[in-house]
Amino acid sequence: MLTAAQVRATLPHRYPMLLVDRVLDAGEDHIRAVKAVTLNEPWYARLGPRPAPDELAYPDFLLIESWTQTAGILAKRLAGDTADGQVMLFGSMSGIEFHRRAFPGDTVEHHARLQRAVDDTMIFEGGSTVGGEPLLTVGGITMAFRPGEALAPPPS
Repeated sequence: MLTAAQVRATLPHRYPMLLVDRVLDAGEDHIRAVKAVTLNEPWYARLGPRPAPDELAYPDFLLIESWTQTAGILAKRLAGDTADGQVMLFGSMSGIEFHRRAFPGDTVEHHARLQRAVDDTMIFEGGSTVGGEPLLTVGGITMAFRPGEALAPPPS
């Protein structure tokens, strides 16, 4: 549905924090995207030549960030032209459960669904899998759009 180039054009994130590789499917209230975990990512650079297996686990906070970017793609799609000039803000999260760890070589599949929308604020739920096995459950994550100029620091 969205290639890597289209994902890059949709999100403001850049290397090393663009954590969605492509979108497989997106509907009116849901999205499915993938993130391939590789040893070439900068968070693995600090590891020595023989890291312990647990040291290769993908960081939990990056897994949540990747899932949230997936939901952000859906949020921008739902907001349409009203998202122009707006900054997408992450507000809160609840019901986060980690079921296992992801490792280099895994392809993480994120699933996000719009739970509720009120004006420019949206709540998403869903989770992530690797090979069909549960990796992460997200009970709810709140995102909101705000005018970019309202967030800029005041002139000095």
